[in-house]
Amino acid sequence: MEDYFEIGEVVNTNGLKGAIKVKPFTDDIKKFEKIKSVFICENKNLKEFNIEKVWYHKNMVMLKLKNIDSIEDAEKLRNLYIKILRDKQEKLPQNVYYIQDLINCKVYTDEEKFLGEITDVFPTGSNDVYVVKTKDEKEILLPAIGDVILDVDVENKLIMVHLLDGLI
Repeated sequence: MEDYFEIGEVVNTNGLKGAIKVKPFTDDIKKFEKIKSVFICENKNLKEFNIEKVWYHKNMVMLKLKNIDSIEDAEKLRNLYIKILRDKQEKLPQNVYYIQDLINCKVYTDEEKFLGEITDVFPTGSNDVYVVKTKDEKEILLPAIGDVILDVDVENKLIMVHLLDGLI
């Protein structure tokens, strides 16, 4: 697993003094209040920024980063990803996973048939849905429920599933 964890994407600037608007990759955007610094990847280089201020607007996170003091400085960060060190991320309860850890996991049936790799995860309200891309580029949608998802091993990037009638 990577040492860093993506927590959002800079989607815009906010105001003239260098604040940025961040699309969060978390269900609980209040987590940003607990973070003291973030890393932003630019041209494959990570640069650390201390957070001066956090506020929210319409499910978006507004950040004022130290040494980003103008709209021009903030504009340079647009479309870049914000990361934190993985060891700073809180531990999850059993059978709950970060989407980033599920992406690219190889999916096998309980009959040891290879289905493909997870390319996306999206919430539906009652449960998440795992998008599995097959070798022939088709997509299989698997509900993340106990009857379907039998075992998840994020360390080895493997997921075992049981295919209920009608899933494929």
